[in-house]
Amino acid sequence: MEIRKAVMEDLAAITAVEAECFPEAEAATEKDFRARLEAYPDHFWLLEDEGKLIGFVNGMVTDEPDLTDEMYEDASMHRANGRWQMIFGVDTLPEYRRRGYAERLLRRAIEDAKSQGRAGVVLTCKDRLIHYYAKFGFANEGVSESVHGNAVWYQMRLRF
Repeated sequence: MEIRKAVMEDLAAITAVEAECFPEAEAATEKDFRARLEAYPDHFWLLEDEGKLIGFVNGMVTDEPDLTDEMYEDASMHRANGRWQMIFGVDTLPEYRRRGYAERLLRRAIEDAKSQGRAGVVLTCKDRLIHYYAKFGFANEGVSESVHGNAVWYQMRLRF
């Protein structure tokens, strides 16, 4: 299995994986992903198993220090030379979980952000995943202002 960047032909598969990984209120739509793929395809990391998309990480780059709900909805906020790599989702199909695939994808996204000279990586997660992201060096900055999907989110930051 190899990690590769996304192309527009991946749109349907990306949308389908997202729908399996997140509740409807939290999942990005095909329209959202189309706009993201048009604006920042190089910030999608895809992992396939014999041609089947099994997981991906995606997110924009910005100079804004905090991940906001507006970023999920407005791909035009992406700044190619921004300081912070935002992570919107770490998706792995349920039948492929607990095999290290999400870790592999996330480590690649972190490695790429570091090599691109970013200040670090920012994401939000639910309380049950704080410990997971902490193992990568992310620090919990507390409850986020995000109300995405009517859930409580914690902002996590990894500084380089």
